[in-house]
Amino acid sequence: MHVTTDEKKRLKILEKKLGYVFKDKTLLKRALTHKSYTNELKISPLEHNERIEFLGDAVMELAVSHLLMHQYRSHPEGELSKLRAAIVNEGQLAELAGSISLGDFLYLGKGEDQTGGRQKPSLLSDAYEAVLGAIYLDRGFLKVFALVKKHFSALVEKVGAEGFAKDYKTRLQETVQGRFHTIPKYKMVKAEGPDHSKIFEINLYIQETLYGVGQGKSKKSAEQDAASQALERLLREKP
Repeated sequence: MHVTTDEKKRLKILEKKLGYVFKDKTLLKRALTHKSYTNELKISPLEHNERIEFLGDAVMELAVSHLLMHQYRSHPEGELSKLRAAIVNEGQLAELAGSISLGDFLYLGKGEDQTGGRQKPSLLSDAYEAVLGAIYLDRGFLKVFALVKKHFSALVEKVGAEGFAKDYKTRLQETVQGRFHTIPKYKMVKAEGPDHSKIFEINLYIQETLYGVGQGKSKKSAEQDAASQALERLLREKP
């Protein structure tokens, strides 16, 4: 993959926004290259960003996990996992990508560009992960960690606030709408126990597929539990 002089000038603007300068500019260009661009120009599929995004996803998860472990020293694994899901999701990553105008620098096919690809949450979040993967390949984990710490520290602190991490339904709906263009469906399966101490069970479906089975002392808390499970599963199934 070749990077022209004009492209280097353009990418320099993004590097300034990132606060990171690449040794190898081709890594940054690949991270910004959507498959619609390589398909349109009949370039090798190895030149688009999906492989490097796969790497960036893993590196980012490790970095955010480290930040959470340090910030919340007494939290058990299950709670840390839920906090991470509240941070590392399509909506949050797209918002971070928007804060550095990442969409302006993407290499898109004409069709994708004309249908608003530069503003699509799924596309922006993928590109953000790919950029982190590119930084890892360029200069290693410590450089990625420094950037993740810069971008995520405020979220890591905020996620522990009452009501933030617990509002999984809102975060799930944003993610599902961006990825599947639909909304989650909640179905109450049963409510057991005496009136003063009932336990509700809710099934959560996305496109007719069961993604979570939540339980709680109210319908609302059971729905939140199901939504948190679905967020974790979507994170593992990241396309």
